Amino acid sequence: MASLVSFSLLKASASTPTTVISPPPSPTLETLDQRFGRKGIKFSESGDIPTTVELTVRNGSSLKLQISNGHISSYRPKVYWKDDGYEEVLHTLAGSRGGVGLVINELSQQTNSKAPSASAEWTVKDVDSDSIDALQVELGCMRGSLDISYVVSLYPLSMATAVIVKNNGRKAVNISSAILSHFNFKKNRSGSGVQGLRGCSYCTNPPPSSPFEILSPSESIKSEDSPGFFSFGWEPETKPGVWTVQDVPITVLKNKLSRVYSASPAERSKDFHRSAPSKYEVIDQGRGLFYRVIRMGFEEIYLSSPGLYSDKYGEDYFICTGPASILVPVTVNPGEEWRGAQVIEHDNL
Repeated sequence: MASLVSFSLLKASASTPTTVISPPPSPTLETLDQRFGRKGIKFSESGDIPTTVELTVRNGSSLKLQISNGHISSYRPKVYWKDDGYEEVLHTLAGSRGGVGLVINELSQQTNSKAPSASAEWTVKDVDSDSIDALQVELGCMRGSLDISYVVSLYPLSMATAVIVKNNGRKAVNISSAILSHFNFKKNRSGSGVQGLRGCSYCTNPPPSSPFEILSPSESIKSEDSPGFFSFGWEPETKPGVWTVQDVPITVLKNKLSRVYSASPAERSKDFHRSAPSKYEVIDQGRGLFYRVIRMGFEEIYLSSPGLYSDKYGEDYFICTGPASILVPVTVNPGEEWRGAQVIEHDNL
């Protein structure tokens, strides 16, 4: 089990090699449970839905992970001091849309367009636990010359997703990557916001294309009509490529936007520049909750809200955010590896 950071992620002995378990065609439920199941880690299968693993720690906080595509479809932390005090944090639609998804797109060095790569499904590599207060599942897959590990961890007050990309080929590989989380807000647009980005530069930019997206890249930057005469303070988003500095302490996500927060690529080429914050908070004023998002390894923060477009996708409101490397791709040289992570934690007990 690979350990990325000292932020309470479970560690494994570096001297113990990881064995990739490739299940035979049509693996049985017993195969997964016998090999990996333990207290707090349960594998299940239902009809045509991909095999999932559910993690549940001592205080009842839980998450569900679809194994074949690495999609986290549910995260329900305990948020109140009462028996039924669990809230679904993620906004997930049928077809593995929304939730938390890892996006890795390989780019050609010449054009920065997506290069074709062999599709691959995730398989379970390992699991780990520390009593039942810390649980971890590691998935792995091969995409061309890239050996990718995806580590999902659950704790009583947080969940973490981490990725390790190793280049086993002979040529450098450029990748565009992100860990995008879709947060759910119960029928409340005006009560959604983000705090902690004040003073950071941003520009309008679409998200990376992914199978988990709710709004497509073209939809995300499509202009929204004025929400009405009484929507004071509303301004249309700037054009892509125009950089602006966040000048308010809280970004209200009532209206439509799609942004990348970071120093501009030109600024990042300098020896000294102001980087994006390492953490910020998602505010759900309607339910009186907030969640802290921590980025590691990534240089950018992606943030979007659907505005009136949310009506197309159910009654509840949602936003999409997470650490990213979109504007400046990550270069992974032969024999080297790149690591990135996201932590979602809360103090809502």
